[in-house]
Amino acid sequence: MNKIVLIEDNNDMRENIQEILELDGYQVFTAENGKRGVEMIRQESPDLIICDIMMPELDGYGVLQIIAKDERTSRIPFIFLTAKAEKSDFRRGMNLGADDYLTKPFEDVELLKAVEIRINRNESLKKDVSRDTKGVKQFLHSSKENFHLSELSDDYISKLYKKKEVIFEAGKTAYYLYFVQKGKVKISKLNEDGKEYIMNVYGPGDFFGYQALLSGENYFETAEAIEESEVLSILKSDFLLLIHANEQLSKKFIQLLTHELKEAESRLIHLAYNSVRKRVAESLIMLDKKYNRDKLYPYSLSILREDLASIVGTAKESVIRTLSDLKDEGVINIESGKITILDPDLLADIPG
Repeated sequence: MNKIVLIEDNNDMRENIQEILELDGYQVFTAENGKRGVEMIRQESPDLIICDIMMPELDGYGVLQIIAKDERTSRIPFIFLTAKAEKSDFRRGMNLGADDYLTKPFEDVELLKAVEIRINRNESLKKDVSRDTKGVKQFLHSSKENFHLSELSDDYISKLYKKKEVIFEAGKTAYYLYFVQKGKVKISKLNEDGKEYIMNVYGPGDFFGYQALLSGENYFETAEAIEESEVLSILKSDFLLLIHANEQLSKKFIQLLTHELKEAESRLIHLAYNSVRKRVAESLIMLDKKYNRDKLYPYSLSILREDLASIVGTAKESVIRTLSDLKDEGVINIESGKITILDPDLLADIPG
């Protein structure tokens, strides 16, 4: 049963709205002023807040400002009730983050429809997107319905890329967000001497290419399939529509971007100060998360030695020599070119 906190100082109005909502199956908690309403919101963590604007002690704007600053309550849908219909009131409320307005007097159906839309939309945002093609397509479809995004496409391109086939090149116009269905994709850059440095590796369930879309620039890296890979393409226009309509999705991609920036900074520091041996170990640990998500040890990595050298930031010969040493020490095994991690703890504890 969905919970609603109703904040209204007029007794008759409060009781009438409560009765309508309870008859429709909602659990309703009421408060007669803004201060009491904030306490109740924090106590009950409701699915929706309905709040009058003009109230004693703390008005509706004050309530919205307070809950918007609290991470626990900032994403609860918020509907204002007001007897005024001036544009300035609407604009002020929306600028503060209100989701909807109901102008008194309103019909029962109007109230119930507004409540249903806001709760359904919020529940769709809370759902985790499964890290596969079906989950992504379901998310896109539900977003189109819940956010009335008629501009969103219904068709998404799925393409099979051969090993070493380029998906996009640095400097080219960014048209798509990409999602790895199967296989592995590397993102790399070339220095002035034409030497490749691999920035990241993406596996099934990963998005890539969003950095250029968010910045509005051309691709500044090159994406290439490390092995035969199936990749889903989502139009740039669809991606931008979604992140503008969906605060949680926007936050998710910002978090991904921030995480990648932190990883890149960490790797640059390690390149400057860590030994080749330590960097090889760290690269193998990073790759095992991409290649073998949710699997148990021991397991294998299949990667070209030149690609591993591009991740480590050293010559291929140095990587081959280090791998041979780690094999002799019983940390890894190498068979038919595949690397199997035998002792992940020992690998992680290799000194810098």
